[in-house]
Amino acid sequence: MTRTEVDARKDSIRRQVWNLLDQRGAVGGEASARGRIPNFIGAEAAADQLAALSAWKGASVVKAVPDKAQLPARARALREGKVVYMAAPKLAPPQPFYLLDPAELTVPAEDAASSRTAPSVARNVGLDELRPVDLIVCGSVAVNRNGVRIGKGAGYSDIEVALLAQAGLIGPTTTIVTTVHPLQVIEDDIPETNHDFSVDVIVTTDEVIACAPPRRPSGLHWEDLSADQIAAMPVLQSLQNHR
Repeated sequence: MTRTEVDARKDSIRRQVWNLLDQRGAVGGEASARGRIPNFIGAEAAADQLAALSAWKGASVVKAVPDKAQLPARARALREGKVVYMAAPKLAPPQPFYLLDPAELTVPAEDAASSRTAPSVARNVGLDELRPVDLIVCGSVAVNRNGVRIGKGAGYSDIEVALLAQAGLIGPTTTIVTTVHPLQVIEDDIPETNHDFSVDVIVTTDEVIACAPPRRPSGLHWEDLSADQIAAMPVLQSLQNHR
Protein backbone atom coordinates (compact mmCIF):
# COMPACT_ATOMS: atom_id res chain seq x y z
CA MET A 1 0.00 0.00 0.00
CA THR A 2 1.46 3.36 -1.04
CA ARG A 3 1.65 6.33 1.34
CA THR A 4 -1.17 7.98 -0.61
CA GLU A 5 -3.33 4.86 -0.21
CA VAL A 6 -2.52 4.66 3.51
CA ASP A 7 -3.51 8.31 4.03
CA ALA A 8 -6.72 7.83 2.07
CA ARG A 9 -7.67 4.76 4.12
CA LYS A 10 -7.00 6.57 7.39
CA ASP A 11 -9.07 9.55 6.24
CA SER A 12 -11.93 7.20 5.37
CA ILE A 13 -11.84 5.64 8.84
CA ARG A 14 -11.75 9.07 10.49
CA ARG A 15 -14.82 10.21 8.58
CA GLN A 16 -16.73 7.04 9.45
CA VAL A 17 -15.99 7.36 13.17
CA TRP A 18 -16.65 11.11 13.31
CA ASN A 19 -19.98 10.60 11.54
CA LEU A 20 -20.94 7.74 13.86
CA LEU A 21 -20.15 9.77 16.98
CA ASP A 22 -22.18 12.71 15.67
CA GLN A 23 -25.12 10.48 14.71
CA ARG A 24 -25.17 8.85 18.16
CA GLY A 25 -24.78 12.15 20.04
CA ALA A 26 -21.64 10.86 21.74
CA VAL A 27 -19.68 14.12 21.77
CA GLY A 28 -20.10 16.74 24.47
CA GLY A 29 -19.63 20.49 24.33
CA GLU A 30 -19.11 20.74 20.59
CA ALA A 31 -21.35 20.74 17.54
CA SER A 32 -19.40 17.94 15.86
CA ALA A 33 -16.61 15.44 16.42
CA ARG A 34 -15.29 16.18 12.95
CA GLY A 35 -11.74 17.45 12.60
CA ARG A 36 -10.66 16.81 16.18
CA ILE A 37 -9.88 14.28 18.86
CA PRO A 38 -13.48 13.73 19.98
CA ASN A 39 -14.44 15.15 23.37
CA PHE A 40 -16.53 12.08 24.03
CA ILE A 41 -19.28 11.83 26.60
CA GLY A 42 -18.00 9.59 29.39
CA ALA A 43 -14.44 10.92 29.48
CA GLU A 44 -14.65 11.12 33.29
CA ALA A 45 -15.72 7.47 33.50
CA ALA A 46 -12.83 6.47 31.22
CA ALA A 47 -10.43 8.38 33.47
CA ASP A 48 -11.81 6.46 36.45
CA GLN A 49 -11.19 3.18 34.62
CA LEU A 50 -7.68 4.31 33.76
CA ALA A 51 -6.91 5.25 37.36
CA ALA A 52 -7.70 1.68 38.48
CA LEU A 53 -4.90 0.20 36.35
CA SER A 54 -1.66 -0.89 38.00
CA ALA A 55 0.30 0.98 35.31
CA TRP A 56 -1.42 4.19 36.36
CA LYS A 57 -0.98 3.58 40.07
CA GLY A 58 2.72 2.91 39.60
CA ALA A 59 3.36 5.97 37.41
CA SER A 60 4.92 9.10 38.87
CA VAL A 61 5.54 10.88 35.55
CA VAL A 62 2.81 11.09 32.91
CA LYS A 63 2.94 12.56 29.43
CA ALA A 64 -0.54 13.48 28.19
CA VAL A 65 -2.05 15.10 25.13
CA PRO A 66 -3.78 18.49 25.60
CA ASP A 67 -7.14 17.42 24.16
CA LYS A 68 -10.39 17.95 26.10
CA ALA A 69 -11.21 14.24 26.19
CA GLN A 70 -8.08 13.59 28.24
CA LEU A 71 -8.57 16.55 30.61
CA PRO A 72 -10.08 14.32 33.35
CA ALA A 73 -7.02 12.06 33.21
CA ARG A 74 -4.60 15.00 33.37
CA ALA A 75 -6.45 16.57 36.30
CA ARG A 76 -6.61 13.26 38.14
CA ALA A 77 -2.88 12.73 37.66
CA LEU A 78 -2.15 16.12 39.21
CA ARG A 79 -4.53 15.50 42.11
CA GLU A 80 -2.71 12.23 42.79
CA GLY A 81 0.67 13.95 42.88
CA LYS A 82 1.94 12.86 39.48
CA VAL A 83 4.10 15.13 37.34
CA VAL A 84 2.42 15.78 33.98
CA TYR A 85 4.11 16.82 30.75
CA MET A 86 1.79 18.24 28.10
CA ALA A 87 2.85 19.28 24.61
CA ALA A 88 2.53 22.92 23.64
CA PRO A 89 0.33 23.58 20.58
CA LYS A 90 1.92 22.22 17.42
CA LEU A 91 5.23 21.75 19.31
CA ALA A 92 5.94 25.31 18.20
CA PRO A 93 8.01 26.74 21.11
CA PRO A 94 11.73 25.95 21.31
CA GLN A 95 10.93 24.22 24.62
CA PRO A 96 7.81 22.39 23.44
CA PHE A 97 6.44 20.82 26.62
CA TYR A 98 4.59 22.25 29.60
CA LEU A 99 5.72 20.98 33.00
CA LEU A 100 2.79 20.62 35.38
CA ASP A 101 4.23 19.84 38.79
CA PRO A 102 1.53 19.34 41.44
CA ALA A 103 3.94 20.60 44.12
CA GLU A 104 4.17 23.97 42.38
CA LEU A 105 0.60 24.59 41.19
CA THR A 106 -1.08 27.84 42.19
CA VAL A 107 -4.50 26.89 40.79
CA PRO A 108 -6.72 23.80 41.16
CA ALA A 109 -5.66 20.71 39.24
CA GLU A 110 -8.69 20.91 36.92
CA ASP A 111 -7.69 24.42 35.88
CA ALA A 112 -3.98 23.70 35.56
CA ALA A 113 -4.68 20.65 33.38
CA SER A 114 -6.72 22.71 30.91
CA SER A 115 -4.98 23.56 27.65
CA ARG A 116 -6.20 27.14 28.10
CA THR A 117 -4.72 27.61 31.56
CA ALA A 118 -1.58 25.49 31.42
CA PRO A 119 0.44 28.04 29.40
CA SER A 120 -0.02 30.64 32.14
CA VAL A 121 0.81 28.40 35.12
CA ALA A 122 3.31 25.89 33.74
CA ARG A 123 6.94 26.25 32.77
CA ASN A 124 8.06 25.35 29.27
CA VAL A 125 10.71 22.65 29.18
CA GLY A 126 12.71 20.93 26.47
CA LEU A 127 13.74 17.31 26.07
CA ASP A 128 16.88 17.89 28.13
CA GLU A 129 14.78 18.76 31.20
CA LEU A 130 12.22 15.96 30.99
CA ARG A 131 12.29 13.08 33.42
CA PRO A 132 11.77 9.53 32.11
CA VAL A 133 8.08 8.97 31.39
CA ASP A 134 6.22 6.09 33.05
CA LEU A 135 2.88 6.44 31.26
CA ILE A 136 1.67 8.14 28.07
CA VAL A 137 -1.99 9.10 27.71
CA CYS A 138 -2.88 9.79 24.09
CA GLY A 139 -6.06 10.73 22.30
CA SER A 140 -7.41 8.93 19.26
CA VAL A 141 -10.07 9.28 16.61
CA ALA A 142 -10.17 5.51 16.13
CA VAL A 143 -8.32 2.50 17.51
CA ASN A 144 -8.60 -1.23 16.92
CA ARG A 145 -8.14 -4.06 19.40
CA ASN A 146 -4.58 -4.63 18.23
CA GLY A 147 -3.73 -1.17 19.53
CA VAL A 148 -3.34 0.50 16.14
CA ARG A 149 -4.69 4.04 16.40
CA ILE A 150 -5.46 7.03 14.23
CA GLY A 151 -5.29 10.63 15.38
CA LYS A 152 -6.86 13.59 13.66
CA GLY A 153 -4.18 13.55 10.97
CA ALA A 154 -1.70 16.23 11.99
CA GLY A 155 0.88 13.73 13.23
CA TYR A 156 1.89 15.58 16.39
CA SER A 157 1.34 12.64 18.77
CA ASP A 158 3.56 10.44 16.62
CA ILE A 159 6.30 13.06 16.63
CA GLU A 160 6.01 13.53 20.40
CA VAL A 161 6.39 9.80 21.05
CA ALA A 162 9.29 9.58 18.59
CA LEU A 163 11.01 12.52 20.31
CA LEU A 164 10.67 10.87 23.71
CA ALA A 165 11.96 7.56 22.34
CA GLN A 166 14.94 9.18 20.64
CA ALA A 167 15.83 10.99 23.86
CA GLY A 168 15.67 7.73 25.84
CA LEU A 169 12.77 9.02 27.93
CA ILE A 170 10.47 6.10 27.10
CA GLY A 171 11.18 2.44 26.56
CA PRO A 172 9.68 -1.03 26.78
CA THR A 173 8.44 -0.43 30.33
CA THR A 174 6.57 2.75 29.41
CA THR A 175 2.85 2.09 29.06
CA ILE A 176 0.95 3.88 26.28
CA VAL A 177 -2.79 4.25 26.85
CA THR A 178 -5.62 5.85 24.92
CA THR A 179 -8.99 6.84 26.38
CA VAL A 180 -11.90 6.69 23.95
CA HIS A 181 -15.65 6.21 23.59
CA PRO A 182 -16.67 2.59 22.83
CA LEU A 183 -17.78 3.73 19.35
CA GLN A 184 -14.18 4.70 18.60
CA VAL A 185 -13.00 1.09 19.00
CA ILE A 186 -13.27 -0.49 15.56
CA GLU A 187 -12.80 -4.02 14.23
CA ASP A 188 -11.20 -2.95 10.94
CA ASP A 189 -7.52 -3.21 10.11
CA ILE A 190 -5.77 0.16 10.22
CA PRO A 191 -2.71 0.68 7.99
CA GLU A 192 0.51 1.71 9.72
CA THR A 193 3.61 3.65 8.69
CA ASN A 194 7.10 3.79 10.19
CA HIS A 195 6.33 6.67 12.51
CA ASP A 196 3.04 5.31 13.84
CA PHE A 197 2.98 3.94 17.37
CA SER A 198 0.49 1.53 18.86
CA VAL A 199 -1.11 1.63 22.30
CA ASP A 200 -0.69 -0.99 24.97
CA VAL A 201 -4.08 -0.41 26.56
CA ILE A 202 -7.41 1.00 25.36
CA VAL A 203 -9.65 2.42 28.09
CA THR A 204 -13.29 3.18 27.34
CA THR A 205 -16.16 4.18 29.56
CA ASP A 206 -16.86 0.55 30.42
CA GLU A 207 -13.98 -1.62 29.17
CA VAL A 208 -10.22 -2.03 29.43
CA ILE A 209 -8.62 -3.71 26.41
CA ALA A 210 -5.06 -5.06 26.61
CA CYS A 211 -3.49 -4.91 23.16
CA ALA A 212 -0.80 -6.82 21.29
CA PRO A 213 2.93 -6.41 22.07
CA PRO A 214 3.95 -2.74 21.81
CA ARG A 215 5.03 -1.20 18.55
CA ARG A 216 6.69 2.16 18.81
CA PRO A 217 9.45 4.02 16.99
CA SER A 218 13.00 3.99 18.33
CA GLY A 219 13.27 7.61 17.30
CA LEU A 220 12.42 10.04 14.54
CA HIS A 221 12.11 8.83 10.97
CA TRP A 222 13.50 11.86 9.21
CA GLU A 223 12.45 10.58 5.81
CA ASP A 224 8.82 10.83 6.91
CA LEU A 225 9.11 14.45 8.07
CA SER A 226 8.42 17.21 5.57
CA ALA A 227 10.52 20.36 5.26
CA ASP A 228 7.50 22.34 6.46
CA GLN A 229 7.17 20.22 9.62
CA ILE A 230 10.85 20.64 10.46
CA ALA A 231 10.71 24.38 9.79
CA ALA A 232 7.69 24.76 12.10
CA MET A 233 9.22 22.94 15.09
CA PRO A 234 12.44 24.31 16.58
CA VAL A 235 13.00 21.06 18.48
CA LEU A 236 13.25 19.22 15.15
CA GLN A 237 15.57 21.85 13.72
CA SER A 238 17.86 21.54 16.73
CA LEU A 239 17.98 17.75 16.50
CA GLN A 240 18.57 17.88 12.76
CA ASN A 241 21.50 20.27 13.24
CA HIS A 242 23.13 17.78 15.63
CA ARG A 243 22.65 14.66 13.52
